[in-house]
Amino acid sequence: MDSACGDGDFGSTMSRAFGQAAKALEQSSTNDVGAVLTLAGTAIVSSAGGASGPLFGALFTEAGSFVKGKREVDLQDLASMLERSNQKLRLIGGAAIGDKTLIDALEPAVGSLKEAAHSAVGLDEALYRAADAARVGCESTKQMVAKHGRARYLGEQTLGFVDPGAYLVSVVITTLAMSIKRN
Repeated sequence: MDSACGDGDFGSTMSRAFGQAAKALEQSSTNDVGAVLTLAGTAIVSSAGGASGPLFGALFTEAGSFVKGKREVDLQDLASMLERSNQKLRLIGGAAIGDKTLIDALEPAVGSLKEAAHSAVGLDEALYRAADAARVGCESTKQMVAKHGRARYLGEQTLGFVDPGAYLVSVVITTLAMSIKRN
């Protein structure tokens, strides 16, 4: 995904990192949602270099720290977890909506979840709405000029390309929505 506007290793790096997270989770027997998320985030950070590993690792570890000790989370917890992750990632990277980063997908998804948590929307519907918001946010990055990461050096050449981080956030939230529906 980042071959036109980066160094071309985002997909392989994130595949390896999420694969390591899956292995770590398979070896764990914890029922603590916070510990599961922290374990996944730590595995991502330890197996992915560059900026993406620490950013996606922080997304999971920050969410995990919010629900540490919980065996179940509800919609309000989920909205708060991801809001906290969004705030942490904005602090780490200095990115905002419109900068062509993962924030462009994460922040709309968080807003959607917060809105759903304050209404009578069920968890599965809330997650599908959040996934849609993340997808729309991701697609919007095609019309943006990158302001962070390696792609920022390419300026206008980044127009027409989706931000890989925003795409991965969209995939993660869509996968979560699909897994809730299945279960």
